[in-house]
Amino acid sequence: MPKDESSPSLTTVETAYLREVEASAAQAAEHYDRLLRAAADMDNFRKRAAREKEDAVRFAGAALVERLLPVLDSFELGLVAADGSADAAAIAEGMRMTFNQLVSALREEGLSEVDATGAPFDPHQHEAVSTMESADAPDGHVVQQLRKGYRYRDRLIRPASVIVAKAPGS
Repeated sequence: MPKDESSPSLTTVETAYLREVEASAAQAAEHYDRLLRAAADMDNFRKRAAREKEDAVRFAGAALVERLLPVLDSFELGLVAADGSADAAAIAEGMRMTFNQLVSALREEGLSEVDATGAPFDPHQHEAVSTMESADAPDGHVVQQLRKGYRYRDRLIRPASVIVAKAPGS
């Protein structure tokens, strides 16, 4: 049977197929290279994020420490002044000013006091250390606060230690 000149030869089909396979292999290599680069970028991102998180945790208190440095300076100046002074009133005034400076710095950071005096006893904010009979205060109310409680932003960090009133004779 004679060969049909219009049909491609087997080697032409093989050559075309070979070119297609080579193009696919080149494209696969390019995609693999992109995958490796993306994986490396992701790994670098993870490492950078971990370093930044570690730094954020390590230096989280830096703003508070910076606010407290003037208080530390005031205490130091007060101690120097106390060594050379017999004027207790001046020393007490300096201590008062330093205390107010400390309170102000802590308030700016989000610290607030839990004022319990005269309030109904709340076990979520108060720690009852004792009860006391009282005709002046209603039963179950705080008669005396022994130690202040503190809240940092919206979180209680130390309950107020209190004495709670109870009705006389109960």
